[in-house]
Amino acid sequence: MHLQSVQNAAARVITRTPSRDYITPILLHLHWLPVRQQVAFKLAVLVYKALNNRAPEYLSQDCRLVGTTGWRELRSSHNYTCASVTTSTRFGDRAFAATGPRLWNSLPADVRRTDVTVETLCRKLKTYLFGRDAST
Repeated sequence: MHLQSVQNAAARVITRTPSRDYITPILLHLHWLPVRQQVAFKLAVLVYKALNNRAPEYLSQDCRLVGTTGWRELRSSHNYTCASVTTSTRFGDRAFAATGPRLWNSLPADVRRTDVTVETLCRKLKTYLFGRDAST
């Protein structure tokens, strides 16, 4: 059983909703992100913590802002984008060093700010992910 179907079943049990009803409005009512968006949420928070030196050192080494990677300041250094790594395998694409910066760079600029608190980031990120989920 996939993890998403477990979450869907739990939402149906909690709300006592029949299985013939759509699950998306139920998840929105419970304020639950689908599993794929939950993973993106956790990963983005982990990248934020790595950028602010609140994560373990081995994760912080994988996430560097573009302006801090070179010896000169770039115009893109004010966009809060991470330097991303390219990999040659699908297994390597799933590593934190590749996935974390790629996800971080795909977020809107107002969510990507590193000078905000964790609570503000989580609120903006969850709002963005709910809006993105509703549009897909």
